Amino acid sequence: MTRRASLRIVALLALLALPTRAARAELPPIVKRATVSATPAEVWRAFTSVEGAKGFFAPAARIELRLDGAYELYFDPTAKPGARGSEGMKVLAFLPERMLAFTWNAPPKFPRARATRGPFVVVLLEPQAKRTLVTLHHLGWPAEGGEWKEVRAYFDRAWGVVLERLAKRFQSGQPIDWSKL
Repeated sequence: MTRRASLRIVALLALLALPTRAARAELPPIVKRATVSATPAEVWRAFTSVEGAKGFFAPAARIELRLDGAYELYFDPTAKPGARGSEGMKVLAFLPERMLAFTWNAPPKFPRARATRGPFVVVLLEPQAKRTLVTLHHLGWPAEGGEWKEVRAYFDRAWGVVLERLAKRFQSGQPIDWSKL
């Protein structure tokens, strides 16, 4: 996928979100990149299957790869319902082995932001020689309404960690051992 095609996909998804966001200003998107020593098919499975997500993203997950299917990552699987992770998040769109878009919520430590509809994430996969360029866009940040600036700062750091873990998972050939974190 060319960079121009990638930007078109992100722009299209951003436009789809406009009817609910048109009246409010937005903070700039977060964009993170990582080159992963794996094929797009392998990276795709990491993002779109429970076993794959457990290998780098979170210790537990519920993923239903279909439009409006669940995209829930449980960073604290033992927490009470509603405080485990990305509960209630949904798949917005996908192109197998190329693009995945999903809703995303604020962490439980930001209860006001978590209670409202927030931004969404688009992950783009671009094949390279025996590797995959992963570009993550976190878009649609409300500029007003409480904790969103803090939530955005949190994810500006967190997405870097997620992509580092993804790259490490394929570089080492081993999934993340969550018991050691």
